[in-house]
Amino acid sequence: MITRPGRRGAYSKTPRQREKILDAAMAVFGQRGNRGSSLREIAERVGMSQAGLLHHFGSKNQLLLAVLERFDQEEQPDSPPRSVAEGIAYVREELIRGLDRPGLFQLQVTMSAEATDPAHPAHDHFVAHYRRVSTQFCEAIDGAVHAGQIRGDVDVPAMARLIMAVLDGLQLQKLLNEDVDVLTSIDLMFDGLLAAYGADDAGVTERPAHT
Repeated sequence: MITRPGRRGAYSKTPRQREKILDAAMAVFGQRGNRGSSLREIAERVGMSQAGLLHHFGSKNQLLLAVLERFDQEEQPDSPPRSVAEGIAYVREELIRGLDRPGLFQLQVTMSAEATDPAHPAHDHFVAHYRRVSTQFCEAIDGAVHAGQIRGDVDVPAMARLIMAVLDGLQLQKLLNEDVDVLTSIDLMFDGLLAAYGADDAGVTERPAHT
């Protein structure tokens, strides 16, 4: 019995096609944000129709979620920070990287606020996102405690929540007022935390000048 091979035309779902669409979506959303982006423009960038794009991602919301997940993956450190200084440097680098892509920066900040509604399509994504980020901060702080760089009486989860809250608040302020100096404010926060809870050998060296 002869069987007919599966159809693999322009609309076939392949990992390579999905990655090409995601690359284009990251670029378009990075430049224009959510409201200024269209599926048609993203489809044109990869040489397919809007219907072809929707074959891979059933809706704009599905594509947005995939973009947010890709953005999250790119933010993951190659290895855990080995010191307080490395941890602070990593936070600063990720902020700079986000600010360099204002559309994606705006997308993540605005959707995280909207996703507090359990009915929002990105709600589960951001619940998982904040759980993971909280765990990473707690592990980094706990590691600094065990390394003798932060005092042992610190409330690790509370410090992690404080850092996350300041980061979120500053990013929102940056969207409302582009003159907000996020990096200076972040440095002040870490300086204050280290003054209150840091050991003498916290290992924080002079930071690079703000650009």
